Amino acid sequence: MDRRSFLQSLTGAVAGHTMIGATKNPPNFVFILMDDLGWADLSCYGSKYYETPNLDRLGKSGARFTDAYAAAPVCSPTRASIIAGKYPARLGITNYLPGKHPTPFSKLIGVDCVQQLPLSETTIAEALKPLGYKSANIGKWHLGTEPYFPEKQGFDVNVGGTQSGMPKSFFYPGWEKNPPLEAKPGDYLTDVLTDEAIKFIGQNQKNPFFLYLPHYAVHVPIEAREELVRKYRNKKPGELQNDPIYAAMIQNMDENVGRVVDEIDRLGLGDNTYIFFTSDNGGLSAPEWKLKPVTSNAPLREGKGHLYEGGIRVPLIVRGPGVVKGQAIRTPVSSVDYLSTLVDLGGGTSSGTDGVSLKPLMQTGKPSVERDLFWHYPHYSNQLGRPSSAIRSGDWKLIEFHEDKHVELYHLAKDVSEKKDLSQSQPAKVKELQQSLHNWLKSVDAKYPTPNPNYDPAREGEGYWWKTANQAVPGRG
Repeated sequence: MDRRSFLQSLTGAVAGHTMIGATKNPPNFVFILMDDLGWADLSCYGSKYYETPNLDRLGKSGARFTDAYAAAPVCSPTRASIIAGKYPARLGITNYLPGKHPTPFSKLIGVDCVQQLPLSETTIAEALKPLGYKSANIGKWHLGTEPYFPEKQGFDVNVGGTQSGMPKSFFYPGWEKNPPLEAKPGDYLTDVLTDEAIKFIGQNQKNPFFLYLPHYAVHVPIEAREELVRKYRNKKPGELQNDPIYAAMIQNMDENVGRVVDEIDRLGLGDNTYIFFTSDNGGLSAPEWKLKPVTSNAPLREGKGHLYEGGIRVPLIVRGPGVVKGQAIRTPVSSVDYLSTLVDLGGGTSSGTDGVSLKPLMQTGKPSVERDLFWHYPHYSNQLGRPSSAIRSGDWKLIEFHEDKHVELYHLAKDVSEKKDLSQSQPAKVKELQQSLHNWLKSVDAKYPTPNPNYDPAREGEGYWWKTANQAVPGRG
């Protein structure tokens, strides 16, 4: 038995986190994570084209966070931050895995990041286990190869979680091996994962459970059932949100969230179950894999792959016992907060994380602590994003770009679209935030991109998935 297992068996502790006590009737947790779902992709967040009645209903029966953030503008780093409660820069997982350098002639070379969530990290599943929880990962993992799969990271059940970040198709048998999940020809992946989630809930209704349900939708490939696609082809499109296939994927997602919520309520578990719904990064508002943009994050700027608001601000809805109902909570929160929050709600305590428990905020709507939030993305993204780091402090946000060290400063309460750069008119604020950002980067031992010996400004954009890297992209906000 290794030291970690020995400590757990003796004391109910997990190395790096101390768990104290357990509630008499601990609550259940359902954590639904969507892939590439934008902040403005739900009707309760302002969409006029997509239809999400089940999530609208969930928001009215719980709390809707207006300023919730993913810890990274791409998937794997945010997923690591959720599961381990730490900033991606501290974990060394700062890009999607395995990660690429899409611009061979760019000014900098992106960082080589850690290729898996280390087994030495304490996951949510491991943190909850001493409190009596049974945990399942049903869906996308994307945090390392087989030795680092969910079943090696404290999860009792793993359905569909591998090193892969996307299926070849959402229709079976197009995902026969990715994920390795059996189904009937024509079955749709989001539906099948929901079936498995409902099965797990039914099998564990007598004991506390943590269901982590990270869907592969609404990531590419953009595919949906034809009957839903026809519906949106016949619907008047929005000015910027107007892709009928993506809209059909959104509706299918919403219907499946509704199925999970209805099953929890049908089994009489609603009064003792917390449901979290969020996304791993902003919506895809730039060309990717030679596809046109599929959504718009407006009024937020840009989208996936950028540290502007459209790339990192995400929807977050929470329903559960004691959670304020029908309230929009404007306090900034981060994906690093979820481990601390679930352990706190489960009756334990945690240490060694970068997050804070959101329990007081969820129950009162008021923050218990004011703190800065940070991001570090030392890469060129497939969506034209450039290596950068950022800090949000109150309503102020500063982004530092690593190619030339220039900074941009925005006041989000007055300028959520980040249109007016105040860095020249607010030098004192720039100095203050830049110093805080640099101190944080040093504290997490952040890695920086390095000069590219092959840098050629005339050929800089050749490595992107599309031919012209600097062309204007409609609907990018």
